[in-house]
Amino acid sequence: MQVPTDDEIRALHAEHAPTREAFDLVYTHCRIVCDLAERVIGANPSLQLLDVDLVRAGCLLHDIGVYRLFDGAGRLDHTQYVRHGVLGHDLLAEAGMPEVLCRFCSCHTGVGITEHDVRTQSLPIPPEDYLPDTLEEEVVMYADKFHSKADPPVFLTAGAYTRKVGKFGPDKPVLFQQMVDRFGDPPVEEIAAGYGHTVRR
Repeated sequence: MQVPTDDEIRALHAEHAPTREAFDLVYTHCRIVCDLAERVIGANPSLQLLDVDLVRAGCLLHDIGVYRLFDGAGRLDHTQYVRHGVLGHDLLAEAGMPEVLCRFCSCHTGVGITEHDVRTQSLPIPPEDYLPDTLEEEVVMYADKFHSKADPPVFLTAGAYTRKVGKFGPDKPVLFQQMVDRFGDPPVEEIAAGYGHTVRR
């Protein structure tokens, strides 16, 4: 499989972003997640055998489905946000991307969405598991947890994300803590300073 280049991925974002503001929000977030993932990999000798190019592409593509949640006036439909992963999977499949790349979209939300979650929470996505299958998918999912496309965008510490994810079930903070134990805390303060974003602690 040939992994798309950064320029090819940026062009795909530009093609699908409904406005410049949407592009700046989503693409910048994806680049930040890429920075976070690279820090996680660099700090963990056990991750050195990962396909780093695949992780990079996964980070840069994982949120591309968010563009399909903007309306004609450029407003993001937050009520349907959980669909962005499935929408991104579909968008990349339509663009001819292989399944290994499409899955970075559908399998990065939260700490994973199970079929049980879909059914019990009445989520507006097909009832199946949306869980990472590979270490590359796990790293992209993990790095994504430390930055939010809030208004304004903000970085999150592990503690802040633990509190955030707790509202989706008591098992979710436990799953996230297991990821923290495996991958460690990325230097969010340092990366945030480079982007001029604040940090939620």
